[in-house]
Amino acid sequence: MADTVRWGILGTGKISRAFANALKDVPGAVLAAVGSRSQDKAAAFADEFGALASYGSCELLAQAEGIDLVYIGTPHPEHAANALMALRAGKGVLCEKPFTMNLREAEQVVTLARSKRLFLMEAMWTRYLPAYLEVKRIIASGEIGTPRQVVADFGFAANFGPEHRVFNPDLGGGALLDLGIYPLSVAAGLLGPVLEVRAQAQMGPTGVDVQTGFTLKHEGGAMSVCSCSLLARTPAELTVSGERGQVRMNTMFHRATSVTVRLEDGTERTIETPYLGNGYVHEAIEAQRCWREGLLESPSMTQGETLALMGVMDEIRRQIGLRYAADRA
Repeated sequence: MADTVRWGILGTGKISRAFANALKDVPGAVLAAVGSRSQDKAAAFADEFGALASYGSCELLAQAEGIDLVYIGTPHPEHAANALMALRAGKGVLCEKPFTMNLREAEQVVTLARSKRLFLMEAMWTRYLPAYLEVKRIIASGEIGTPRQVVADFGFAANFGPEHRVFNPDLGGGALLDLGIYPLSVAAGLLGPVLEVRAQAQMGPTGVDVQTGFTLKHEGGAMSVCSCSLLARTPAELTVSGERGQVRMNTMFHRATSVTVRLEDGTERTIETPYLGNGYVHEAIEAQRCWREGLLESPSMTQGETLALMGVMDEIRRQIGLRYAADRA
């Protein structure tokens, strides 16, 4: 079919499995291939999810024929190299968050995509969920007044050993890159570009942040108060407030199936916002739409915004004293 989009998936871990499951619910999506450093893992993944081909290296998948878009779900420090590899092979790229380890790497990836005029998008899936889009609509309607503040958190108790990727600095571990990027991205998406940031963190025994809190000042003066934690199971809610009231993404904003508006006159209403499949469906639909229309980026999550947010995370890490090997490259 002319409107079929052929996907390649790099990586066979938890996030890649979630994305492969999502593709089953995406109209016109075909899982054409999967690539891994292990041929056995790639073959098992292909068998489980019905991929048409499997490759025992990322390079082989990048070079393979019959792939339109490559989803990158490898460990954080591999994102930049994998994205550059796929782009050099002429593939469009949907790269899992964090987009790269730092702004320098992100600039390299975006520069190459722009020079080759290839599609590139950060897989910030929460930006495409119905709940987020409904909150944006409510803000635009003026119902809560001018948005002045966002409060957002994301945390869970990571009861893993120190070798687990969330605590392993060699794998880009830490609360900020794994969790903090969510409230940061959504807050910026709702209130606009970040002008200033102030951060504090609790560092863990492996040298990565296990809890981080940061305040943001946005263009126009609005502010956000955000936090992330690998130690505490937080409500994971997000509330936007204006002078007339507030709108809340209910119970785990990254999987919210409803939003609630409360106004100064005491009225309250809840809008149901169910999402398709496991939630990742919506970002895949958007990537396919952009690719079919010949767009080089998604207007809902531009490359410029990805770069700006990588810069904010670099500044947060500078303030809390968190450095990775990629920062010394």
